[in-house]
Amino acid sequence: MTAFRTATAQPAIVLDHVSKWFNKRSTRSFKDTFIHWIKRQPVRSQQFQALKDVSFVINEGESVAVMGLNGSGKSTTLKMVSGVLRPDEGQVLTRGRVAGLIEVGAGFHPDLTGRENVFLNAAILGMSEKETKERFDEIVAFSEIGDFIDQEVKHYSSGMFMRLAFSVAIHVELDVLLVDEVLSVGDAPFRAKCNAKLKEMAEQGVTMMIVSHSAGQVKELCSRGIVIRKGEVIFDGPIDDALKVLEQ
Repeated sequence: MTAFRTATAQPAIVLDHVSKWFNKRSTRSFKDTFIHWIKRQPVRSQQFQALKDVSFVINEGESVAVMGLNGSGKSTTLKMVSGVLRPDEGQVLTRGRVAGLIEVGAGFHPDLTGRENVFLNAAILGMSEKETKERFDEIVAFSEIGDFIDQEVKHYSSGMFMRLAFSVAIHVELDVLLVDEVLSVGDAPFRAKCNAKLKEMAEQGVTMMIVSHSAGQVKELCSRGIVIRKGEVIFDGPIDDALKVLEQ
């Protein structure tokens, strides 16, 4: 697996004064929307600021936990880094090949089989068809999908989605891995297997940015924690201290 190996670590992820807004409609029901449409009245919307002037740098080889309560902006931050969302202000920079496990089954087509989706998802993550063919057996073996690999994924459970998506991502030649709570899906043995693989990747020098509510997981994988509250970074430092701030 390719990873940065330089004498002096360079930035792998940079968020520079990033802000993000979303529109929140003021109407509360379909009925209200329909009445506004009949009367040809505009549907008013309010802007909600999800991120407020967020800045931090993650260097090559670091494993960093991004933490906060639901709605704090941590998943929005991860989606900015992955390129799913773009900032309204500021800039987001990444270095190297980035693979993201942002949502269970994201990038999978429901009408394609698991086998076909492996090639599709791998291509999205930047793998060539040759690379995917060479690693296909490893991907399937790690995912524990078995004979279901040739069934349409619309028949998969959320756990099966997660296992296959995770397996594809970790077999990509990547420099940065983004993980957003997907490891909360699935049984305990497979979660332990995933955590062991993440730890192995961290030791190999892969940069990781992990969103998780599991204190045990982030303490095992990360040495640094960034705590976000109401869209703002309120702490950035050692993981043990970050967990204490999170509890306050």
